[in-house]
Amino acid sequence: MTVRPVMKVTRGEKTSDGAGVKMTRVLGTPDARMFDPFLMLDHFNTDNADDYIGGFPEHPHRGFETVTYMLDGKMRHGDNTGREGVIQTGGIQWMRAGRGIVHSEMPEQTEGRMRGFQLWVNLPGKLKMSDPDYQEFDADKIPVEERQGGGAVKVIAGTTGRGTRGPVGGGAVDALYFDVSLIKGQTFSEAVGADRNVMIVSYEGMITVAGRLMEPVSAAFMGPGDEIEVTADDDARFLVIAGKPLGEPVAWGGPFVMNTREEVMQAYQDFQSGRF
Repeated sequence: MTVRPVMKVTRGEKTSDGAGVKMTRVLGTPDARMFDPFLMLDHFNTDNADDYIGGFPEHPHRGFETVTYMLDGKMRHGDNTGREGVIQTGGIQWMRAGRGIVHSEMPEQTEGRMRGFQLWVNLPGKLKMSDPDYQEFDADKIPVEERQGGGAVKVIAGTTGRGTRGPVGGGAVDALYFDVSLIKGQTFSEAVGADRNVMIVSYEGMITVAGRLMEPVSAAFMGPGDEIEVTADDDARFLVIAGKPLGEPVAWGGPFVMNTREEVMQAYQDFQSGRF
């Protein structure tokens, strides 16, 4: 096994989206625009309801998938197909926008902590106009693999080297999505396959990734190899997110991600004409 080196480490940038929701953008910044097949990653984390109460009112998507992972709090979602539900603490929603969906994501609380991540995963051209779909699982449906020494791996998507399988299918990019907890001094080693792009996102405590020290909230984009190695300098938590690159052209226009500019313009026309 070859341990992957770190190609680049970036710090998240403070931003806001939706109706003024404050967050830290880890991927999708001028310093880290995208990491095929991943388009964007936002981390929201606040105890102040004013930072999140506006939520994300109705908005469209086409051509990619959104992944919402709630660490704390509750988020109600609904869309123009009539589907509705609540993503609760520890739960995951993996939504395929496909050919088009109009949805909203609004806090199901007016006080308390709201914390989690939203990831955008690109779709290959052949699936960009597929039907919208959902994979949703509460915390009790997501397995946690205990590691020697006190660490744990919450397996959301994909399968660990020890055989623990997450409930979410990795789709066209064969995704891995792990939430890893380590105690100070513990090292996490994991085979991730040589054919995936891998990023490691720290969000609690200091970690060292292939010799590079990382603060929260930051991301390490890994180079070629078979395995990742992370050591906790403090009690720490971080995400391991991996997927097979698509290697296709990306035309990005706001909430639409297609292969060509013409396809993006068609998405705007279809949305404005009520064809979503």
